[in-house]
Amino acid sequence: MPDQITQRIIKNNAIVADDWTLLRLEEGAEAATVAVPAGKAIVPLKVWQAQKGALAARADIGVWLASDERPEELKGDLDKFGVIAVDFPKFTDGRGYSIAYNLRMRLGYRGELRAIGDVLRDQLFQMKRTGFDAYAPRPDRSIEDALKGLTVFSETYQASVDDRLPLFRRHARTAGAPVSGDGAN
Repeated sequence: MPDQITQRIIKNNAIVADDWTLLRLEEGAEAATVAVPAGKAIVPLKVWQAQKGALAARADIGVWLASDERPEELKGDLDKFGVIAVDFPKFTDGRGYSIAYNLRMRLGYRGELRAIGDVLRDQLFQMKRTGFDAYAPRPDRSIEDALKGLTVFSETYQASVDDRLPLFRRHARTAGAPVSGDGAN
């Protein structure tokens, strides 16, 4: 039975209506026989794999990965999904960041990449850096407050999905100009 996690999400730095239904398998449910609802549905990877023949023809199917699943399992199918979601079972589980990075940088996924599960404000900025562009914050938290998490830092040092150059490569220096901390007065 579908579990609508939230009616609103953060997508492309704005709060928008969520028109996708997230399907989570109930205890004991079989991936091969679970009914996938009509309309836009995000299904677990196991359901996609078990019902690929029937689901591949639908343009309104997305898939979600658990933190212990590998994004490479979707390698030949990435163009079939309007959305790929990555589940964060608890905020201390950081494997979803690697999954997102690999989907964007190694596998070339360009569609919506959504963070679901135990998604909190403090995580959003780093999630964006690793490739997420949509977030379904925990329902017991303010989505308006979570949105502020995307703008907590004005500058980043490291290269990542959102900016491929590190800070020292982004700022040109004038030849001969003293650099703070180099001993020049």
